Amino acid sequence: MKTEHFAIDRTPAVLYGAPADRAYLFLHGQLGCKEEAEAFAQVVCPKGYQVLSVDLPGHGARQGREEALVPWTAAEEIRAAVRWAQGRWPSLSLRANSIGAYFAMLAVDAPDRALLVSPVLDMERLILDRMDRAGVTEEQLRERGEIAAAGETLSWAYLCWVREHPVKGLSCPVHILYGSRDDMIPRQTVEAYARRPQVYLTVAEGGEHWFHTAGQLAALRAWEAAAVSEFTARR
Repeated sequence: MKTEHFAIDRTPAVLYGAPADRAYLFLHGQLGCKEEAEAFAQVVCPKGYQVLSVDLPGHGARQGREEALVPWTAAEEIRAAVRWAQGRWPSLSLRANSIGAYFAMLAVDAPDRALLVSPVLDMERLILDRMDRAGVTEEQLRERGEIAAAGETLSWAYLCWVREHPVKGLSCPVHILYGSRDDMIPRQTVEAYARRPQVYLTVAEGGEHWFHTAGQLAALRAWEAAAVSEFTARR
């Protein structure tokens, strides 16, 4: 498969596939990297797409730069990637994982279609749940600014930013893949979002937040292929 590494501004990027008139922007999740897009590219490039993927702050080729994975930085970089992509392809869709899906919903207005895996759909709820598990109150977090808990850092500035910048959702057909054993995203949150128009939810029985076993990855690839084929057939 044709592969090209380059940078969009200062953001490391990789492009998969032969020249085409439509593409997917792939956004990885926490602890991921841009090269995760290769498996998705193997599914969609034969169907006439290219796949553009970028490293989010502090990930992939950006490890060791003391960069924080925060929405006010990530969203602006994603907007830059979208502007670059829109100057190259008349059709741009989205494929995103976990927190990458949250950042995408902050930065991408109207892709042609979105394929979201284990998406963070309510970041405020996620933070409050982490605070509750750690026994941290809002007053304590506000007073201290940051509190380390269970290997993560709870941040008052992060929580305030999330509240001040609510996600409205994507104005396009959205396909969601959710694992029945996801211990990070409450099922009721995903099901509530799936009641919106043009949102299609698939629950993978036995799937976790991170799809990584052979069976989970097979279910993921099958879901991707079905969703992309459906969209391609309608065009």
